[in-house]
Amino acid sequence: MSVAPVLQSATSARPRHVAIIMDGNGRWAKKRLLPRAAGHKAGVEAVRRVTRHARAIGIEALTIYAFSSENWRRPEEEIGDLMGLLRLFIRSDLAELVRENVRLKIIGDYRRFPHDVVALIDDAVARCAANTGPILAIALNYGAQDELVRAARRLAERLPPDQIDAAAIEGELETRDMPPLDLLIRTSGEHRLSNFLLWQAAYAELLFVDTLWPDFGPSDLDAAVSAFGTRNRRFGGL
Repeated sequence: MSVAPVLQSATSARPRHVAIIMDGNGRWAKKRLLPRAAGHKAGVEAVRRVTRHARAIGIEALTIYAFSSENWRRPEEEIGDLMGLLRLFIRSDLAELVRENVRLKIIGDYRRFPHDVVALIDDAVARCAANTGPILAIALNYGAQDELVRAARRLAERLPPDQIDAAAIEGELETRDMPPLDLLIRTSGEHRLSNFLLWQAAYAELLFVDTLWPDFGPSDLDAAVSAFGTRNRRFGGL
């Protein structure tokens, strides 16, 4: 379960939990006169590079925004391409996750996906369930506002209003068994959170980079971690 963040001044300490809004696949493809599907495919390769490097440098938890609850508004063909890439990623990379002792976690209501994709996800999570290493959390059909609404409803069913506090809400979030979020990165030059980890990001360091997601790699993650080390994290104190 997440705990309150520890006061931390400017330091070379590594973030325990990093989250990434992986933005820019479409623009990457457009710049190369390629279909959007090619950008998403290149984005999957970036996921592989970055998740492997995150493990190599000792990041305890990595959360990636793979499919938002708003992504259903995209063309049906593009959604189909994304589902296909998700199938391919699970089939091709699951053995590596198991071998590398990765704890796979899904946040979001992924059961809205096609039945075969849901079955693949369930099998992948089950096969990683006994692992004890770093966490890879994949946000699928996830929206932070919906997460908070569902948490509030569950608490309202069993607690009187005066017993619902921040700790109670945090205990209902899908990230409750993960370290507190330290660093949130968004690629492609956009400067918004897009309904991603709104509660968890309350005291996270935010880093917005111009690099399009398919071009983001180990050196970019290293630069983000180094930038985190220069931040003075006071959490409201002096």
